[in-house]
Amino acid sequence: MEDCIFCKIANKKIPTEPVYEDENTIAFNDLNPQAPVHVLVIPKKHYASLNELDDEKTMAALLKAVKEVARKLGITDYRTVINTGKEAGQEVFHIHFHVLAGRPLKWPPG
Repeated sequence: MEDCIFCKIANKKIPTEPVYEDENTIAFNDLNPQAPVHVLVIPKKHYASLNELDDEKTMAALLKAVKEVARKLGITDYRTVINTGKEAGQEVFHIHFHVLAGRPLKWPPG
């Protein structure tokens, strides 16, 4: 998708320092972190939200990437969040996982 900022990052049109990358995913630090560790994990292929993601290979790749980010950063306690839809807090309509760590995370999240 041409105007999607995450597609531009995935396609290297906007430079970023990847925390993790493989053939299907890329992970990078959030520009507006909500915790000391706040990494976004995205598929390189565009899916607007979890509601549109129907590819099991991509689903597995995203979960593997989350685990690899945690391993690479040396974190064992972390929260993974997927916001789906505007009312749930999704701001960029390209599915992404938030990986949050480095401070106590309360429940419910708000």
